[in-house]
Amino acid sequence: MLDPVLLESFLTVALARSFSEAGRRLGLRQSTISQHVRKLEQEAGRRLFVRDTHSVVPTADGEAMEGFARSILEANDRARRYFAGSQLRGRVRFGASEDFVTSRLPEILADFVRLHPLVDLALTVEKSAGLYQMLDAGDLDLALCKRRAGDERGRLVWRDRLVWIGAEATRIDPDQPLPLILFTPPSITRTAALETLERTGRPWRIVCSSSSLSGLRAAALAGLGITVHARGLMPEGLMELPATYRLPELGDAEFVVLGATRQTRGPVAELADAIIANTGRLQRRT
Repeated sequence: MLDPVLLESFLTVALARSFSEAGRRLGLRQSTISQHVRKLEQEAGRRLFVRDTHSVVPTADGEAMEGFARSILEANDRARRYFAGSQLRGRVRFGASEDFVTSRLPEILADFVRLHPLVDLALTVEKSAGLYQMLDAGDLDLALCKRRAGDERGRLVWRDRLVWIGAEATRIDPDQPLPLILFTPPSITRTAALETLERTGRPWRIVCSSSSLSGLRAAALAGLGITVHARGLMPEGLMELPATYRLPELGDAEFVVLGATRQTRGPVAELADAIIANTGRLQRRT
């Protein structure tokens, strides 16, 4: 039998792509995480990661182990909850950023509702900047969103690159201002795009503004221009623009689970844990 402790360390490394980050998330030393992964590799008789000084990438066997580990840990969790004999009760006002509209977040929420039928879950979908405002106003208990620059609040779920994206047929005239499709303000990605272009001196014009991801996607698919999005959550039908366009680097985005208070407990804490445990299901694999 595969030890759930080893599987949890392995799966956290696979999601974080880092032994040190996995240790931080689990509250363990990096050496302990490494020992867990080595022992699991010995038990499986297969190499699970390719490691160098810059990256940690699952092997083909490692990718297979991810699926097994997730299923085993979820089954253990369901058994633990069943035999614990106590059911969560209460209400969770949860906000998810527009970035996750086309992700598998609905599946994660469906699993949570099935496991906790006595929890009243209310969902709000909004831009990350709007979710911050709602949290600060006391209108939400928990949010899954991008972290604002300089903000240290929240539990880091994963870090992703912001990239320029558009339809496959999109063409950009280098002699004309860059046609931008952006969220209406306030918006973290809008601010990142405009500040980057201003800093690099690249002319631009806004051809479409929308408060929803579906609006941005429709405009991009129509070929009106280009937009900015996290690489791991790229909407269906759009692609990262090639380096030949020489567009400026946008940096990284940090996705966090953020509570209205520093100490989350009960169903709010349970939902936060469920989201972090299912990070791999949220990201779109390319």
